[in-house]
Amino acid sequence: QVQVVESGGGLVQAGGSLRLSCAASGTIFRDNTMGWYRQAPGKQRELAARASSYGGTYYADSVRGRFTISRDNAKNTVSLEMNRLKPEDTAVYYCNVQWNGADYWGQGTQVTVSS
Repeated sequence: QVQVVESGGGLVQAGGSLRLSCAASGTIFRDNTMGWYRQAPGKQRELAARASSYGGTYYADSVRGRFTISRDNAKNTVSLEMNRLKPEDTAVYYCNVQWNGADYWGQGTQVTVSS
């Protein structure tokens, strides 16, 4: 069983920065992907950024150049540094771990960007 726990988030003014952190525990082998999804009110959950255990990264067009994902494979942690935040970044952010054909989710953390 894999447990995923997020921390961080909160309220920030437009143009500000926030950092999200996520830790996964349980039986996780090396070949996995960790990432961040987000879901705004009335919208579908969407991928913001992800990073594989081999170093590959992906960013959605809407966050590329402003968000940076990083991970520590030894600790099974992943972080999302969010800069130049915009009101449209307001959403619940979920940490996701993909491993062995399964998805594991955290409980979500609220990010609110005021204009």
